[in-house]
Amino acid sequence: MKKNDFKQVEMEINLNKEIYFSIIESLLFVSGEPIKLKELALIIESSEDFAEDILKDLMVKYESEERGIRLININNQYQLVTKPKNSSYVQKLLKTNIRQSLSQAALETLAIVSYRQPITRIDIDDIRGVKSDSALLTLVDKGLIKECGRMDVAGRPILYATTEEFLKNFGLNNIGDMPSLESVLEGMAKEVEPLDEAAITQEE
Repeated sequence: MKKNDFKQVEMEINLNKEIYFSIIESLLFVSGEPIKLKELALIIESSEDFAEDILKDLMVKYESEERGIRLININNQYQLVTKPKNSSYVQKLLKTNIRQSLSQAALETLAIVSYRQPITRIDIDDIRGVKSDSALLTLVDKGLIKECGRMDVAGRPILYATTEEFLKNFGLNNIGDMPSLESVLEGMAKEVEPLDEAAITQEE
């Protein structure tokens, strides 16, 4: 193939990409909900590999440009979401706090579930040292955790795990993207300022 022929093929591929960018963007915008890769491939009448390549390019395109939205992939489901840095303005429009602050109890419970899932309420209570019924109800209500079955022991207690909404809210593609518990604890330790021994001596 001649050099000019290669250029022609490249131009056609790039042109097709732009067409598919437009089509997929429309599909994701209209849906509002995550769409499976397989479903997108069927709609645009392509292989899953081709659709995935287009989606990856589209993700890079959104991240590299100053756009107000980005494309995320959670367990092979794709969705358009607003960029976190614009959340305060979005909240003003909706006149509500989209990511309402969680209580300390709810945050503790969510952290335990995310790192120890699937886990029962009794185990959560044992780790926290207090009852977690209210915190669990709050997290379920917000769609951050869900019941994912029952433990095969006496009483068959309910097991809890995080949801796709949890992944979306924390910008994770899957639970494997979570930082290690050790690194989180190290970060928390660094944020604690060392005590000023001289100041303590003076106060005494």
